[in-house]
Amino acid sequence: MNSRISTARRLALAAVTFAVATGCASGESIINAGNDGTRPTTTGPGAGPDTTLPIGGTIPLGGTVPLVASTVSLMPTTIPLVGATIPLPTAGGARGFAGSSRAAAPPDIAPCPVTALDELDPADGPVEITFWHAMTAATEEALVALTDEYNASQDRVHVTLANQNGYNELTSKYFLSSESDRPEVVQMPEFMTQQMADANAVIPAGACIQAEGFDIEPFLDRALLAYQTGGIQWSMPFNASTPVLYYNRAMLEEAGLDPDDPPVSLEEFRAYADAIVESGAAPVGIAFDHGVNSGGGWFLEQWLARLGMPYADNQNGRAGRATQVVFNTPEVVEMLEFVQAMVVDGVAVDVGDNAGATDVLFKLADASEPAAMGITTSGGLGIVISVLASGQVPHLSVDDFGVGPLPGPSDTPGALVGGASLYITRDHGDAEAAASWDFIKYLTTAESQSTWAAATGYVPIREDAAELDPLAQTYADDPRFRVAFDQLTAGSDDFSSVGPVLGPLQEIREVTARMMATIFAGGDVEAALADATDQANALIADYNARN
Repeated sequence: MNSRISTARRLALAAVTFAVATGCASGESIINAGNDGTRPTTTGPGAGPDTTLPIGGTIPLGGTVPLVASTVSLMPTTIPLVGATIPLPTAGGARGFAGSSRAAAPPDIAPCPVTALDELDPADGPVEITFWHAMTAATEEALVALTDEYNASQDRVHVTLANQNGYNELTSKYFLSSESDRPEVVQMPEFMTQQMADANAVIPAGACIQAEGFDIEPFLDRALLAYQTGGIQWSMPFNASTPVLYYNRAMLEEAGLDPDDPPVSLEEFRAYADAIVESGAAPVGIAFDHGVNSGGGWFLEQWLARLGMPYADNQNGRAGRATQVVFNTPEVVEMLEFVQAMVVDGVAVDVGDNAGATDVLFKLADASEPAAMGITTSGGLGIVISVLASGQVPHLSVDDFGVGPLPGPSDTPGALVGGASLYITRDHGDAEAAASWDFIKYLTTAESQSTWAAATGYVPIREDAAELDPLAQTYADDPRFRVAFDQLTAGSDDFSSVGPVLGPLQEIREVTARMMATIFAGGDVEAALADATDQANALIADYNARN
C-alpha cells in the first residue's frame, strides 16, 4: 500500500522529520510538519447546530459578532453552518479582565483582595494555605518540587500540599466538606467547571485578574476559555492535556507506512489500520477504549469540536446555561458508524472501560497480540518514557514509539483541553485569598510551566513557556512532547473548540461511555445515540432544576 493517501499532505509533512529522543534537534512537532482516602503530602511543616464565535484578541463587549456561513466535511457529508449573530458576554471574553479599559466583572461575584498580603506585618510569619490536588507518581513529584521552590522563594506565604489520590476522591471530599474544612486552593478537573460556578464557593480567577491588571496575553486561548462561562474566568488552568495518538514506529514501517507521517483524519486512520493488519505487522491496527474519562467521552466531544459542531446548546453552555445536548445528528451517526466498522471488521479492538487509564498502553505493549496504534492522554507521556527507559517492557525501547495528533473527522489537527485548573475557595480570609492568588500566579508563570511541562508531559498553558528551558530543550531533543501543545493551537478558534460546560458533564460522559461500548460491540448506532441523547437531556434537566 502507498505510504500515504494524500500526496499533498506527505509533502507538507516532509518539511520537518518527526524525531525521538536521540533524533532531530529542531524542536518542531509533528503537527508543524503537517499535520489520574486522603494521603497528606507536606512540603515543610504543617436546537440545531450552534454557530461559532471567534476567540482570541479583543472583542466588543455586550455586542454581537456576525458569523460567516461556511462548511465542514465529514467523509462524504457536508454540514452547512448558517450565518448568524450571537450576543457576547457583557463581562468580556477570554481576555476581558485584563486592563482598566475592559468591562468590570459582574458585581455579584466574590472580590479578590490581591493587595491583602502587603498589609501584613512580616513579623507575624507567613500566611498558611493548603492545596488539595490529585497528582500522582511523577506528576506529584513535579508539583512538590514547584511548591518547595515557591515556599523557599518568599517569606509571606507557606503552602502545604494534600494529595487526594485522584479527581473522583478529590471532588467527592470537597463537596462533602464544610466551607471551613475546605482548602484555600483546590485543583478541579475540567468537567467540574459548571458545578464550581454554581456552588458559589470560590473567588473567580477573573476577579483577581481584573483587580491586579494581570497580564493574560501569553496564555493559550483554549486553556483560559475552558474554565470560563458567561464571561467569568472561574479558575486558572494548570495541568493541561489532550488525547494524542501513540504508535509503534517499527510496525508502521513494516506495513510500508511512514512513521514520521501518522494519520490525522479518520479515513487515514482506517487506511493505516488496514495496511498494518494486511501486512502482518500487527494483529490489530488500533486499540480503542470506552472509558468515562477517555474514549467514552473523547470520541464524541473531541470529534464534534474538530467538525466545528456544538455538543450542547447555548454555545456549548458558554454563552448561557445549556439546556440540552445537540449531538444527535445524521453526521454524528455517520461518523460513529465509520468508527464502529473498524472494530467490526477486525482492524481495531475495544480494550474496555480503561478503569486504570492504561489499558490502551498495555495493548500497545502486549507481547503476543499488540495493537500498533492507540489514543490516550498526552499527560502520560513522561511516565511512558520513564517505564520504557527502565526496561520494564523488554521488547520495546524508548525510541520504538511515536506520538502524533489525535486522529479525527477532519484533515486539521486540533483538540479540546483536558486536565484540571486551580480555584481559590472563598471565605477563608483576605490574606488567605491573596496568598492563594500569589501561589497560583507562581504555578502559572512561564518558568514554572516550562519546568512542569518538561517534567510531566502536560501541555504548558502559555506560549512563552515553550521558549524557555527546560521545556525548549525538551521540545528540541524530543518533539513528541510538543505534539499536544501544538494541537491546542491548531485548527479553528470558536466555542466548539472549547468544548461543553455542563453541570452533569461527568454523568453524561458515563452515558456516552456506555453508548460507545454498545457501538464497539456492534449495536445499532442510531438507536444508541438517540438513547444517549435522551439520558443526557434528562440529566441536564434534573441538574438545572436543582440549580
